[in-house]
Formats: sequence, C-alpha cells, structure tokens
Amino acid sequence: MCIGRTTTGILWSVNNSTEMERAMKELFGQRLREQRQNQGLTMEQLAEKANLSTNFIGAIERGLKEPSLSTLISILNALDIPADVLLRDYVGTASHVTDDEICKRLEGLTPIQKKAALDLLDTYIANLPYLTNEE
Repeated sequence: MCIGRTTTGILWSVNNSTEMERAMKELFGQRLREQRQNQGLTMEQLAEKANLSTNFIGAIERGLKEPSLSTLISILNALDIPADVLLRDYVGTASHVTDDEICKRLEGLTPIQKKAALDLLDTYIANLPYLTNEE
C-alpha cells in the first residue's frame, strides 16, 4: 500500500493502480463540481454549454466516468478555465507514476531490506542539493 498527499493536502492511500485511477477520477470530479459551483452553474447549465448530457456531467463529477480529450476541452471552454485548474496534481509532475513504481519495487522486500532502501534514499536525497535546496 502507498500513501501520499496531493499538492492541495488531500491524503490518499492506494493498494494498486486500479485504486489510483479511481482516486484520480474522483479528485477530477470533485474539482469539476467545485469549478461549476463556483460559477453558479447547475449541472444542466454546464451540460448545455459543453454540449454534453447532464447524466454524463454527473457521472464525471462522481468519478464514475472520465472525459475524452475532446470532451475535456468542451468542459474547459464551457467553464472558461485553463486545464491545470482540473488537472494540476497529475499533469505537472506525474508523481503518481513514480509513486507506483516505488511501491512495486518495495513490495517484494523484507522489512530489513525496506529499511535499507529508505536509508539509501534518504542519503541520496540529502546529497542532491537541487532537490533539498529549492530556489
């Protein structure tokens, strides 16, 4: 299991990539709902502006569906917002990919090996000034 925190402080915990995908869809949906509500729009109004069905907007907001690229662009245009407002945690750094890779590599290790890996990682990070001394 991996535990992490988004840049907005939301704590997440996942056991596999399927759970990560579900969590990302839910977070995207929450952000979409927040932006829609901030603009005082109902789901029906947003659906009409984006030329989509109300049910589809609702499914996206609940994290049940994910929009295609063309649908995402329609939603962004309808809300008149840049893409990073809805995608900011997973486009900029793609940290979930790195986190998944770290989890996969640590899964098969014994507790002593995991401790050694963490010690090595701490030493490596401490010796990378551009990571520890952000300018």
